[in-house]
Amino acid sequence: MTKAPTILQVIPWLDSGGVERGTVDIAAAITSSGGKALVAAEAGRLLPELEAVGGRLLPLKGLSKNPLRILFSNAKAIERMIREEGVDLVHARSRAPAWSAYIAARRAGVPFVTTYHGAYSQKGRLKAFYNSVMAKGDIVIANSHYTARLVIGRNPDAENRTMTIHRGVDMDLFDPQKISDERIQALRSKWELDARPVMILPSRLTRWKGQSFIIPVMGALKKAIGPTFQLLLIGDEQGRESYVAELDRLIAEHDVADCVSRVGHCKDMPAAYALATMVIVPSQDAETFGRSAAEGLAMGKPTLVGDLGAQPEVVAPPMDVTPEQWIASVIAHDDAKGWQEAIAQTLTMPEAKKQQVAPVARNLIEACFSLKSMGQQTLAVYDQLLGCDLADRYGAER
Repeated sequence: MTKAPTILQVIPWLDSGGVERGTVDIAAAITSSGGKALVAAEAGRLLPELEAVGGRLLPLKGLSKNPLRILFSNAKAIERMIREEGVDLVHARSRAPAWSAYIAARRAGVPFVTTYHGAYSQKGRLKAFYNSVMAKGDIVIANSHYTARLVIGRNPDAENRTMTIHRGVDMDLFDPQKISDERIQALRSKWELDARPVMILPSRLTRWKGQSFIIPVMGALKKAIGPTFQLLLIGDEQGRESYVAELDRLIAEHDVADCVSRVGHCKDMPAAYALATMVIVPSQDAETFGRSAAEGLAMGKPTLVGDLGAQPEVVAPPMDVTPEQWIASVIAHDDAKGWQEAIAQTLTMPEAKKQQVAPVARNLIEACFSLKSMGQQTLAVYDQLLGCDLADRYGAER
């Protein structure tokens, strides 16, 4: 291919979240390498960031309680986009729009790539068929080794088309040396924090992310060591009013209103990590990557995760570091006592140990889970299918 390629990514909604963030990150990699980055989705919070990196949104109805109703109309819309915009490759990242994108790409005769972001419940043949579109890519990208095993286990025919590209952390953005005291103090003031150690649980408010599990743990911890800590639940409600009400009831029931706060969406997550004493990610279902854990380690913070999904592979210590020397721990996801003990132990971790191991943690994320690595490998997938050189040009730009 002699011309710079045009890549169309397809997602439901360009709002906050791991899928959406990855979409913008890859758009930036495409444009920095001379390609044209388009995203078909409903507009959302990340639209200004997409435009800032040189990408362009093509409006598509992505949100619907009845995805079948819009599947075929979206397929026609995406096919029209492909032809009108000269799209060379379609990259789908979510199931409902992926079906539309798959139909459109096959009709238009362009390569089709998928990224498998979620574990996806697979109860029954209909659900299995619905999920199967994410394994229909000419190349199927899994965002962790855990996800790759899941994809191949469910879709053996995709084994030779599946490859792992871990999600990427922006090492420039999540750099403790670049976070000013003013940014940190702005958050401390906004959230009315005092001098006690601060734990953060950065995840959207949904049951499987573990907020309702961890609040009783905080209650037990308070009884054991007193109200000597603060926990911030950072994340969007996303319309889950009954769950939010449940969290508030649990906070009152376990008498931790002086220790646990819901603070909503945070626009400056690097500063949130910077002010934190530790990061906890007590997911009660499998994470297919573990972005919060990777970001926490990139910021050099002690990080506690559950034992499900890909999180253990993200926080595993380097070969030359023992578990005793490391600042990350894996706890059985449903072991309340284990979480209480791990948090209490981490609260007393010597500052010297944190400072000694923090650079090692950052180097691990840089080597294995960086934005640069994700961008390079994803562009190489496009190059393989299109015969272009985006990855080489991306490397030169970086």
